[in-house]
Amino acid sequence: MSQVLILAIIVAAVLVFFNREWIKKRFFPDRHKNYTIDDQFNSDKREREKEIDRLLSKMGKNGINDLSAKDRKRLDELSKM
Repeated sequence: MSQVLILAIIVAAVLVFFNREWIKKRFFPDRHKNYTIDDQFNSDKREREKEIDRLLSKMGKNGINDLSAKDRKRLDELSKM
């Protein structure tokens, strides 16, 4: 019985080894794949806009005094891009 179990484990390991690319693509797909330069630019732009929106909503509650010096500097950098 233990020999059959060992054989089954070896067969499973061999199957996983030879199908590792399919397993990787099936269970861990590439989520941040940009196909063109335009896609990369648009993706970066969306990320910048999300960060700007986050900072502006934080500032909108109590004014600019609600932002830390780091946040103010980051907002200034993002607004110049």
